[in-house]
Amino acid sequence: MKKFYITLLIIAVVVLLLSTLIKSSYFLLILNLIALNTIIVIGLNLLIGFAGQISLGHAAFYGIGAYSSAILTTFYNVNPWIAMLLAVFITGIIAYIIGIPTLKLKGHYLVMATLGLNIIFSIIIVQWEVFTGGPDGIAGIPYLQIGSFSFDSDKKILYLCWFFALLSLIVAYNLVHSRVGRALMALHNSEIAASCLGINVSKYKVKIFVLSAMLASIAGSLYAHYVTFISPETFGIMFSIKLIIMSIFGGMSTIWGALVGSGCLTIISELLNFVKDYSTIVLGLILVLVLMFIPQGVVGYITQLKINNEK
Repeated sequence: MKKFYITLLIIAVVVLLLSTLIKSSYFLLILNLIALNTIIVIGLNLLIGFAGQISLGHAAFYGIGAYSSAILTTFYNVNPWIAMLLAVFITGIIAYIIGIPTLKLKGHYLVMATLGLNIIFSIIIVQWEVFTGGPDGIAGIPYLQIGSFSFDSDKKILYLCWFFALLSLIVAYNLVHSRVGRALMALHNSEIAASCLGINVSKYKVKIFVLSAMLASIAGSLYAHYVTFISPETFGIMFSIKLIIMSIFGGMSTIWGALVGSGCLTIISELLNFVKDYSTIVLGLILVLVLMFIPQGVVGYITQLKINNEK
């Protein structure tokens, strides 16, 4: 535990140094996107890597958080912080309602069901123009504020995004090393065995699904109040696939894998903007190579090397 918090402190110091040294708004944007993606992927790692439940629809929960905050603040003048809380609550309720029937499915059936969720969400935000602005999206979303201090620049919002990212890492670490975490690992290994041990499998699956959705919602709300404009293409199926690749690349069964995967893939995705026609091919190739050579992900591979060296 001590090592975890020391590492966390080092990351915080590095982020503070980078925020001081970096002057370019573009590079600060990348740092912020890494933090936001880390929050979502932490939830995915808990769901997939620890509970063994696959989801290809987390971009939808990211979008629900963003659109809920945007609609509440721009159309109804709700305080942005209250809007964020309401967005998390709304996302949690939706995830709970969807999770109860969906998580009864297994394997590729579960994958297809969550993929369908993302498709349905994409259709709704395009067609429900009265609230979502349709294909044009929503503009003029207010910045987050604390008193007279406004998070109205890349550097200011960076501290807030990384605060939530590091807080999410702490929550995930404590959850994984608790009784709940051991129960999740048990149902990941065998739902039948877990059930025989007295673990309420369906309850744990729904709860971790809701938690991962709520983390995605927080990231979505932060994104909306950061860029002050959102549109449907940001929350499409391709983003859900990118999140899965981030999770696999870093290591699904590790907490630090979320940070490493998000950091590396966010940077790679930005570099691929220069060759947009080939970006999907490159990402697909990265996924294939990782699955072939380091299926446990970068962090999992490094951990395994350390264990082997100690032996």
